[in-house]
Amino acid sequence: MQYRRFGRTEMRVSVFSLGLMRYMSDDPDVSAAVVHRAVEAGINHLETARGYGTSEELLGRALKGIDRGSVYLTTKARPRDTYDAFMKEFETSMAALGVDYLDNFGLHGINNEQVFRQATDERQTWRAIRRLMDAGTIRHIGFSTHGKTPLLLRTLDTGMFESINLHYYWFYQTHEPVVARAAELDIGVFIISPNDKGGMLYKPTEKLRKLASPFHPMNLNARWLLSDPRVHTLSLGAAVPGDLDQHLAVADRAGPLDDHERAALERWERTCREALGTDFCTQCQRCLPCPESIDIPELLRLRNAAVAFGMTDYGTYRYNLLDGSNDWFHGTTGDRCTECGECLHRCPEKLDIPKLLFDTHDLLKTGTGQRLWA
Repeated sequence: MQYRRFGRTEMRVSVFSLGLMRYMSDDPDVSAAVVHRAVEAGINHLETARGYGTSEELLGRALKGIDRGSVYLTTKARPRDTYDAFMKEFETSMAALGVDYLDNFGLHGINNEQVFRQATDERQTWRAIRRLMDAGTIRHIGFSTHGKTPLLLRTLDTGMFESINLHYYWFYQTHEPVVARAAELDIGVFIISPNDKGGMLYKPTEKLRKLASPFHPMNLNARWLLSDPRVHTLSLGAAVPGDLDQHLAVADRAGPLDDHERAALERWERTCREALGTDFCTQCQRCLPCPESIDIPELLRLRNAAVAFGMTDYGTYRYNLLDGSNDWFHGTTGDRCTECGECLHRCPEKLDIPKLLFDTHDLLKTGTGQRLWA
């Protein structure tokens, strides 16, 4: 297992962290076995949240069989409008975990302006954070996010946080400026959900698997991330101990990509561009903002993956979460396009964006995989 300095926290974390969002087995012994297997394999960072069902309670039971000083523990909770409300939530987490301090705490879901204000309010949530850090109950403070790049950069630039839980993968490189800024500020970068939100790589399409050969797509994505020294640790989830094995295959790999890894990633890139042809979206973001609150690059990213690699299940899964909100999911579906044309003159690739948005909707909203245009 490789270890990296987690930014200015100075914690040396394993390159894989055990993420426990789906850690809710009905059998506490199975849940404990997952944690114990991870720790035995060298994983020293365990990460959960108040909002993950029974995860904190199950982790608390598992920790009773582990030397507390051998692992870094992170939990997260959403900011609150009042000091007392936040402290009540925090105390509930600590009781569930059965610990008296946290190595790291994350303000959960700084996804929009409202939550940003709640998180950084010196009179309420941030006053509680300062008190807990002064007491040593929280040793380091970070944040998790499903937000957009400008908000993330703004949050980093407050100087309040030491780490970020970030969505960033080969199939979603939009947040590269966030990774770059975090490196400039010496902030720890924890990549979350690389195998689920990063493309459902735990069950890759046959085409994606063949193009990645001789590597598993999960491992190829992990190597792409970990070849970047600005990235410190990747989340992996497991329902049973054996789920860890595939991930751990690259836990000892360090340094730049080798020739075979680069060749496989080049096949992914070439296949995507050739399959999309003149419809390929480069994710430059210049088409935004959309007056109908359509996240055009995100929809076309999902279309890229579905058309090029047959990743329709992944695209459908992500597309059907769009509900017009601006929190965990952002924006509306492609059929809301009014063909106003505002995006067209901003697109350097001269894409027919309205047509592609309707195509994306027909491809992913129904989940049939049928395209209206060739």
